[in-house]
Amino acid sequence: MRKSRRDILKLLVGGAAAHLSFSDDVAAQPYPDRPIRLIVPFPPGGAYDSLARPWADRIKPLLGSVVVENIGGAGASLGASAFAKSRPDGYTILLGGTLPHVNEVLLKARPLYDPIKDLDPIMQIAIGHLCFAVHPSMPAKTLDELVAYVKGIPGRSPMATSALGRPIT
Repeated sequence: MRKSRRDILKLLVGGAAAHLSFSDDVAAQPYPDRPIRLIVPFPPGGAYDSLARPWADRIKPLLGSVVVENIGGAGASLGASAFAKSRPDGYTILLGGTLPHVNEVLLKARPLYDPIKDLDPIMQIAIGHLCFAVHPSMPAKTLDELVAYVKGIPGRSPMATSALGRPIT
Protein backbone atom coordinates (compact mmCIF):
# COMPACT_ATOMS: atom_id res chain seq x y z
CA MET A 1 0.00 0.00 0.00
CA ARG A 2 1.40 3.35 -1.07
CA LYS A 3 1.40 6.18 1.42
CA SER A 4 0.39 9.67 0.39
CA ARG A 5 2.58 12.69 1.00
CA ARG A 6 0.19 13.73 3.74
CA ASP A 7 0.62 10.34 5.55
CA ILE A 8 4.39 10.59 5.31
CA LEU A 9 4.31 14.16 6.62
CA LYS A 10 2.14 13.05 9.59
CA LEU A 11 4.67 10.33 10.41
CA LEU A 12 7.59 12.74 10.27
CA VAL A 13 5.88 15.41 12.37
CA GLY A 14 4.68 12.77 14.85
CA GLY A 15 8.19 11.35 15.16
CA ALA A 16 9.68 14.79 15.72
CA ALA A 17 7.05 15.62 18.35
CA ALA A 18 7.67 12.31 20.12
CA HIS A 19 11.41 13.04 20.18
CA LEU A 20 10.77 16.45 21.78
CA SER A 21 8.58 14.91 24.47
CA PHE A 22 11.38 12.66 25.82
CA SER A 23 13.33 13.99 28.77
CA ASP A 24 17.10 14.46 28.69
CA ASP A 25 17.44 11.32 30.86
CA VAL A 26 16.30 9.18 27.93
CA ALA A 27 18.78 10.74 25.51
CA ALA A 28 21.93 8.80 24.68
CA GLN A 29 24.48 8.91 27.47
CA PRO A 30 28.16 9.46 26.71
CA TYR A 31 30.28 6.31 26.79
CA PRO A 32 32.32 5.71 28.75
CA ASP A 33 31.54 7.91 31.71
CA ARG A 34 33.58 5.87 34.19
CA PRO A 35 36.67 3.60 34.07
CA ILE A 36 36.49 0.34 32.15
CA ARG A 37 37.51 -2.85 33.98
CA LEU A 38 39.72 -5.22 31.97
CA ILE A 39 39.83 -8.66 33.59
CA VAL A 40 42.94 -10.72 32.89
CA PRO A 41 42.20 -14.31 34.02
CA PHE A 42 45.85 -15.04 34.86
CA PRO A 43 48.27 -13.72 37.50
CA PRO A 44 50.26 -10.52 36.88
CA GLY A 45 53.48 -10.76 34.89
CA GLY A 46 52.43 -13.46 32.44
CA ALA A 47 51.79 -13.41 28.71
CA TYR A 48 48.20 -12.16 28.99
CA ASP A 49 49.24 -9.41 31.39
CA SER A 50 52.00 -8.32 29.00
CA LEU A 51 49.30 -7.80 26.36
CA ALA A 52 46.68 -6.24 28.64
CA ARG A 53 48.69 -3.39 30.12
CA PRO A 54 50.07 -1.93 26.86
CA TRP A 55 46.63 -2.32 25.25
CA ALA A 56 45.04 -0.44 28.17
CA ASP A 57 47.58 2.38 27.73
CA ARG A 58 47.03 2.61 23.97
CA ILE A 59 43.22 2.56 24.16
CA LYS A 60 43.14 5.28 26.84
CA PRO A 61 42.83 8.19 24.36
CA LEU A 62 39.68 6.56 22.91
CA LEU A 63 37.99 5.11 25.99
CA GLY A 64 39.53 6.89 28.96
CA SER A 65 40.75 4.98 31.98
CA VAL A 66 41.05 1.20 31.72
CA VAL A 67 41.81 -0.61 34.98
CA VAL A 68 43.55 -3.96 34.56
CA GLU A 69 42.44 -6.51 37.15
CA ASN A 70 44.23 -9.85 37.34
CA ILE A 71 41.99 -12.66 38.60
CA GLY A 72 44.11 -15.78 38.20
CA GLY A 73 43.34 -19.32 39.21
CA ALA A 74 41.80 -22.57 38.02
CA GLY A 75 43.30 -22.28 34.54
CA ALA A 76 41.59 -18.92 33.86
CA SER A 77 38.17 -20.14 35.08
CA LEU A 78 38.00 -17.79 38.05
CA GLY A 79 38.64 -14.64 36.02
CA ALA A 80 36.37 -15.67 33.16
CA SER A 81 33.64 -16.63 35.62
CA ALA A 82 33.94 -13.24 37.37
CA PHE A 83 33.53 -11.60 33.98
CA ALA A 84 30.56 -13.79 33.01
CA LYS A 85 28.80 -12.88 36.27
CA SER A 86 29.47 -9.13 35.95
CA ARG A 87 26.77 -6.70 34.87
CA PRO A 88 26.55 -6.62 31.03
CA ASP A 89 26.87 -2.84 30.81
CA GLY A 90 29.95 -2.52 28.58
CA TYR A 91 32.21 -1.50 31.44
CA THR A 92 33.78 -4.91 32.07
CA ILE A 93 35.75 -6.73 29.39
CA LEU A 94 37.80 -9.93 29.45
CA LEU A 95 41.15 -10.59 27.83
CA GLY A 96 41.15 -14.31 27.22
CA GLY A 97 42.16 -16.98 24.78
CA THR A 98 40.18 -19.87 23.40
CA LEU A 99 41.90 -22.72 25.26
CA PRO A 100 40.63 -21.86 28.77
CA HIS A 101 37.06 -21.62 27.44
CA VAL A 102 37.30 -24.92 25.58
CA ASN A 103 38.70 -26.58 28.70
CA GLU A 104 35.88 -25.12 30.82
CA VAL A 105 33.27 -26.96 28.76
CA LEU A 106 35.12 -30.16 27.93
CA LEU A 107 37.01 -30.95 31.13
CA LYS A 108 34.66 -29.91 33.92
CA ALA A 109 31.61 -31.74 35.21
CA ARG A 110 30.21 -28.42 36.52
CA PRO A 111 31.59 -25.50 34.49
CA LEU A 112 31.64 -22.09 36.19
CA TYR A 113 30.32 -20.41 33.04
CA ASP A 114 29.18 -21.21 29.51
CA PRO A 115 31.51 -19.61 26.94
CA ILE A 116 28.86 -19.73 24.21
CA LYS A 117 26.11 -18.06 26.26
CA ASP A 118 28.20 -15.84 28.56
CA LEU A 119 30.90 -14.47 26.24
CA ASP A 120 30.79 -12.45 23.02
CA PRO A 121 34.12 -11.91 21.24
CA ILE A 122 34.69 -8.32 20.18
CA MET A 123 38.26 -8.20 18.84
CA GLN A 124 41.49 -10.11 18.44
CA ILE A 125 44.59 -8.37 19.73
CA ALA A 126 47.19 -11.13 19.37
CA ILE A 127 47.92 -14.49 17.82
CA GLY A 128 49.94 -17.02 19.79
CA HIS A 129 52.02 -19.86 18.46
CA LEU A 130 53.06 -22.93 20.39
CA CYS A 131 56.49 -24.44 20.02
CA PHE A 132 58.96 -26.89 21.46
CA ALA A 133 62.33 -25.48 22.45
CA VAL A 134 65.41 -27.31 23.68
CA HIS A 135 68.72 -26.12 25.03
CA PRO A 136 71.50 -26.13 22.39
CA SER A 137 73.41 -28.76 24.37
CA MET A 138 70.51 -31.22 24.00
CA PRO A 139 71.30 -34.04 21.55
CA ALA A 140 67.82 -33.80 19.97
CA LYS A 141 67.53 -31.40 17.02
CA THR A 142 64.08 -32.45 15.71
CA LEU A 143 60.80 -33.39 17.37
CA ASP A 144 61.28 -37.07 16.45
CA GLU A 145 64.75 -37.02 18.03
CA LEU A 146 63.33 -35.37 21.16
CA VAL A 147 60.62 -38.04 21.51
CA ALA A 148 63.20 -40.81 21.09
CA TYR A 149 65.53 -39.16 23.63
CA VAL A 150 62.76 -38.79 26.26
CA LYS A 151 61.60 -42.39 25.73
CA GLY A 152 65.20 -43.51 26.29
CA ILE A 153 65.30 -41.96 29.79
CA PRO A 154 61.82 -42.60 31.26
CA GLY A 155 60.92 -40.49 34.27
CA ARG A 156 64.12 -38.44 34.11
CA SER A 157 63.59 -35.91 31.33
CA PRO A 158 63.98 -32.32 32.56
CA MET A 159 61.33 -29.98 31.22
CA ALA A 160 59.35 -26.83 31.92
CA THR A 161 55.70 -26.06 31.17
CA SER A 162 53.19 -23.33 31.90
CA ALA A 163 50.59 -25.99 32.73
CA LEU A 164 50.95 -25.80 36.50
CA GLY A 165 49.90 -28.89 38.38
CA ARG A 166 49.40 -30.94 35.24
CA PRO A 167 51.88 -33.73 34.54
CA ILE A 168 53.04 -34.22 31.00
CA THR A 169 52.85 -37.81 29.79
